Amino acid sequence: MSQQQTFRDFADFYPYYLEEHSDVNCRRLHFVGSLLVILVALYAIVTAKFLYLLLLPLIGYGFAWIGHYGFEKNRPATFKHPLYSLMGDWVMFRDMLIGRIRF
Repeated sequence: MSQQQTFRDFADFYPYYLEEHSDVNCRRLHFVGSLLVILVALYAIVTAKFLYLLLLPLIGYGFAWIGHYGFEKNRPATFKHPLYSLMGDWVMFRDMLIGRIRF
């Protein structure tokens, strides 16, 4: 079992995060999950069906974890670095959306 890595800040963590998402299928699943989180959140707010907000963690983490266990064959960074990992999800989503990262 490897020793847990420590990071000074998010800028130090993000390259590690990207290494953990080297498989294009994993990145695609992250992208779909993040997009669905946005769409379901907007739907819940616009329609005042706030119970749908309870689905957001299942949607977001569900797609991401399928990508990790099914394609990357690694354990999601969420378990060791939850805040940085959540931040990484949204930065990677943005980077894919603007074409900085291929997916």
